[in-house]
Amino acid sequence: MISGHTKPFAVLGHPIGHTLSPVMHNASIQALGLDAIYLAFDVHPDRLLEVLPAMQAMGFGGVNLTIPLKEVAFRGLKKLDESARLLGAVNTVQFAGDEIIGHCTDGYGFLKALEESSGRGVEGDSVFVLGTGGAGRAVALSCAQAGAKKIALSDTDPARPQNVAAEIQKQFPNVIVTIDDSTRDADVIVQSTPVGMKKDDKSPLRPNSFRKGQRAFDLVYMYPETGFMAAAREGGATAANGLGMLLHQGARAFQIWTGTEPRIDAMRSALEKAVYHG
Repeated sequence: MISGHTKPFAVLGHPIGHTLSPVMHNASIQALGLDAIYLAFDVHPDRLLEVLPAMQAMGFGGVNLTIPLKEVAFRGLKKLDESARLLGAVNTVQFAGDEIIGHCTDGYGFLKALEESSGRGVEGDSVFVLGTGGAGRAVALSCAQAGAKKIALSDTDPARPQNVAAEIQKQFPNVIVTIDDSTRDADVIVQSTPVGMKKDDKSPLRPNSFRKGQRAFDLVYMYPETGFMAAAREGGATAANGLGMLLHQGARAFQIWTGTEPRIDAMRSALEKAVYHG
């Protein structure tokens, strides 16, 4: 039941029709019995910095941002949490009194999902990241912060891994950074390109790129098994998709806004129903 007391939350993007954030957040809100609702709005990048103060004035409890608004908020907000400064993007906006604070929960979401799917993080590991756009960049920097000893970067655009490598070396000088296509020595292989978003996409890596003992993680979450995951398993690695990352970055955002632990079980169930059975 929506009333005059209902607290609104929202995700903003341009476009926004693809988002699954309302699915998982409203499931948690309902499970917790909160008088709240989570909505989605299409906001053009040129309007974001005027929309956010208006939403704060209207009493919104918090806002998520998706493509292409993350970098706009990073450049435009006056106050940034350490997570946003590290990753150069804002996906979570907190309204704290008169302040608007930008956070980025993507790195947390990835590391939490990797630990959940494989039983451990990346401390002391060698990590290979395929694709160094926004998501790959966040993964690489988060792994460096979490204690990875070596990070190898690969991308079809040669400029992007160079830029990410420079960022890692500046912020984490003890991490070894290379730009190459060698995967066999990696402990963790992360697929962060758009390949796999179509069901018939073939894996960007062949099964002989993997070995037993490796952990493979595909940021694509639309399917229970992507071509990348199938190739990884054929090569002897364990594999997981990106649904856990989506889940945990959203859960962390909810904690920032409310100080309340969300219902992870309800969020996961709603996402799995929407993605795998919807």
